Amino acid sequence: MSNVIRGICAMLALACWTAAAHAQTRPTVTSLGPDFPKVEIFIGNSFFYYNNGMPSQVSQLERAADPEHKEDYRAWMATIGGSGLDWHDVESYFRPGAIAAYHFDEQNNVLFDERDRLFDAAVMMDCSQCPIHPRLKSVFTEFAGKDSAIVRAHGAKPVFFMSWAYADRPEMTAQLAEAYTGAGNANNALVIPAGLAFARAREKQPELGLYAPDRRHPSPAGTYLAACVTFAALTGRSPVGNLYHANLDEPTAKFLQQTAWDTVQDYYGK
Repeated sequence: MSNVIRGICAMLALACWTAAAHAQTRPTVTSLGPDFPKVEIFIGNSFFYYNNGMPSQVSQLERAADPEHKEDYRAWMATIGGSGLDWHDVESYFRPGAIAAYHFDEQNNVLFDERDRLFDAAVMMDCSQCPIHPRLKSVFTEFAGKDSAIVRAHGAKPVFFMSWAYADRPEMTAQLAEAYTGAGNANNALVIPAGLAFARAREKQPELGLYAPDRRHPSPAGTYLAACVTFAALTGRSPVGNLYHANLDEPTAKFLQQTAWDTVQDYYGK
């Protein structure tokens, strides 16, 4: 009987992931256009900095897709473990002579930036359950608006990163999708549907480990999937066939690339 119950529970969990992978309000912003960002700041928490940083993998995907201009692509992180958007002083991240004032090339030469603006886009993520928490979702709405205005005032594009459900709480996928899509629509901002990609991947390959042992943070495969979704959303380019695999085996990398692209296409209605 216990095996039967476990089997039923597994089927119900898969049904929840399957439904969540396709349930969301339609976004009104579906592209950043041909002038897509090349220098981004990622503002968030440990979901970004796990596995040596998801933003660095986005840059690797961008460079692999455009090797002739690979020096143009850079990403920076401003992350606080466990943080919500209200923990971040976004205005301070744009102060001159601080974040992104210089970087190092492949020969370890220091290069001082002389760009008209520090960043082309700011990719922002709230804490993993803040947008749907009864006591915090209004704070998410408030700071999504405030931070979008700050980012635009500095000549950059605000972008929201839709995070994923906990491994044992698949119902979070649709809830987070609704919250982030609503925030994107309210602030005329692009939303990166990473959470929907996690649900789609679990629907298609439930045995693939996208989570760390805590069932919240991403495994290396989860970080790579998030990076592929981010690359596709920001650039409008498919990650399928990209040569950067983040040390994953080729079949896994190709599956995650295709999952990311299919999710982005479906979410944006293309």
